[in-house]
Amino acid sequence: MRRGARLVVIDPRRTDLAAIAEEQDGGIWLRIRPGSNIPLLNAMLHTIIEEGLTDEKFIQERTENFDELKEQCADYSPERMAQLTDVPPELIREAARLYASSENSLVLYGLGVTEHKGGTSGVIALANLVLATGHVGRPHNGINPLRGQNNVQGACDMGTLPYILPGYQSTDDPEALERFARAWGVSNLPGGRGLMEPQMYDAALKGDFKALYCVGYDPAHTQSDIGRIRDAYRAMDFVVVQDMFLTETAKLAHVVLPSTCFYEKEGTFTSGERRVRKVNKVINPKRRLKADWEIICLISQAMGYPMIYTSPEQVMTEIQKMTPSYGGISYGGIGDTGQVWPCPSKGHPGTPLLHTEKFPRGKASFVPVSYIVPEEEADKDYPLVLVTGRRLEHYNNGSMTRRCQGFELIAPHELLEINPEDAAALGIKDGQKVKVKSRRGSIRAVARVTQRSKPGTVFMTFHFQKDLTNLLTSPGMDNKTLTPEYKVCAVRIVT
Repeated sequence: MRRGARLVVIDPRRTDLAAIAEEQDGGIWLRIRPGSNIPLLNAMLHTIIEEGLTDEKFIQERTENFDELKEQCADYSPERMAQLTDVPPELIREAARLYASSENSLVLYGLGVTEHKGGTSGVIALANLVLATGHVGRPHNGINPLRGQNNVQGACDMGTLPYILPGYQSTDDPEALERFARAWGVSNLPGGRGLMEPQMYDAALKGDFKALYCVGYDPAHTQSDIGRIRDAYRAMDFVVVQDMFLTETAKLAHVVLPSTCFYEKEGTFTSGERRVRKVNKVINPKRRLKADWEIICLISQAMGYPMIYTSPEQVMTEIQKMTPSYGGISYGGIGDTGQVWPCPSKGHPGTPLLHTEKFPRGKASFVPVSYIVPEEEADKDYPLVLVTGRRLEHYNNGSMTRRCQGFELIAPHELLEINPEDAAALGIKDGQKVKVKSRRGSIRAVARVTQRSKPGTVFMTFHFQKDLTNLLTSPGMDNKTLTPEYKVCAVRIVT
């Protein structure tokens, strides 16, 4: 912004970024009601269409189904949507004009979009904005998800979703299944769609899902409505957890396999820009700990399948062979700057910029999306909306950052950020210990009276083991991905 860029921030909470947008010339902060992303984005698109700010040439040449979208957005005027979003219509229009009329407009979105019951539809609404204005396929444009952890992209690329093989090859594709079966020396591989994580817990509670192997993940701390998640773990006959620390999930396991941290092993991470980077070992692990890939190989061999790799480089060679988008990415050729997939063949420069001439399906399709009401909304019994997220000092379940004395001195316990208006109405003072209750449980926290929270909302993190915020959070899930609805939960405060 100091160099002339303009910033639009959509967030119910006055984050540091929202403060910059509010305070500096050229910035716009849309202080949205939690859960109303889709009405806001559709209202922006309504403005863009109504005021003739669409890229007609791009729409004609590279998209389809625009007329259906146009018809649907006619009902989403900023004036009507202001009632759902709490954002003044003139601000919605100003943000829409700025986004559409700028030569370069880049969309960056985080978990505040995806962690809703309508999370997938919210992403589609953003994609509709991008397509309607032609802000894609050129440098400094496009739509980019900011990943919640450092190797989410790489994990997805390697087939961790229950309906794909590495490289997003479908488990319904007989040729792909046969190719992997040959490479792995087995007669056949199971096809079809497996269970998503929440479906595993549903099945466990019904007695139909008996065992789980959990690697580097702490769902008994970080999943939503964790009372139910813990019941699911206790219902299983056999749980194995492989992790660096004795996490909340590891405490529920029958077997815990200690593994190394990334400083103690080699491999690759793939960032959100699809850049594959080398990870180099810095120190040797103590007590003969093994890397995750080594543990998996040993378990496989003990179960009768000879999964024998001698190094991460050998694993990467197989990835290169079996995953077309990684076909030109070799372990020795990654170098200091990494390689960006799609990189289909040796010598290929990689593809830092996607969709320059066409989309994977040819033309991109507009998809009209409607407002999806959150699972819970504030009412007389639970009059405040809890939004959860992260703070700068700690990370995720805090298994690493809470072991840092400096961070613990700065942020030693959970805080409940509450607006001064709500604090005054409830008689709450800054620094006072309070109880936060939802329909699923209650925890204690220290009140922080602050303008960061929008009136009617409170904010907490999920970093602390002592105060498990996710005992409170909503059972709602995204309709397609089953991502928990962390961002909207009805609560009340008891002093």
